[in-house]
Parts: sequence; structure tokens; C-alpha cells
Amino acid sequence: MIKIILFTAFFAIAFFVAERYSVTLWLHPNWKILLIFFLCVSFLTNRLVESGLQDNQERFIPLYMAATVARLILGLAFIGFFLFRHIDQRRTFVLDFLVLYICYTGFEIWTMTRNLRRDS
Repeated sequence: MIKIILFTAFFAIAFFVAERYSVTLWLHPNWKILLIFFLCVSFLTNRLVESGLQDNQERFIPLYMAATVARLILGLAFIGFFLFRHIDQRRTFVLDFLVLYICYTGFEIWTMTRNLRRDS
């Protein structure tokens, strides 16, 4: 879990620096909300998988797939909520969301494969 917090802190620092140096063409003003959302979703899906694996290690694949589907559904609901509220700069918001979604998913896959290699 500490890895995801450090990953989020890295993005927060990068976005903060980009905002300070006026590189706001590709950065939505609500980037903090996006980072908080991804931190919370990553924490929840991580807890879901860890709590399910306590009883039986063989349930890893179904639990991980359920966590991935939950992340996708929560992401779609999150985007839908903000688009329904007629947020400014919609295209920038959606692009920032998609980039962060891909980065967080890639980071989770990378950490999972490192953990699986270590366990085998």
C-alpha cells in the first residue's frame, strides 16, 4: 500500500510543478480530485484482494478480475458524474482521467507481477 501512496505523491508533485510553471494546457484544474479518486479506488481494490486472499490463495485470479471490473465501473461512474455536472474543460478532464487510469493500472500490474515473481 505504501507503493501506491508514493506513486500518487509522485503524480501530485509533478502536477503541482506543472501548475506552477503554467503548463496548464493539458492539466485540468481539478487534478487533485482525480488523484484522490485513484488513491481511494486503489486502496479499496487492494483491500478487496488482500481480504479475499487471507482464506484461500487460489482465489487470486477471480478476486483480481473483480477488483479490475470494480475499478472500471467506479471510473465510469466518476466520469459520468462529472460530465453530468457540466464541468468546464470536459475534454481535458477526460484525457487526464484516462492517462491516470492507464498509469495506475500499469503500476498495479507491474507491482503484481513483481510480487508474483518473488512468491514463485
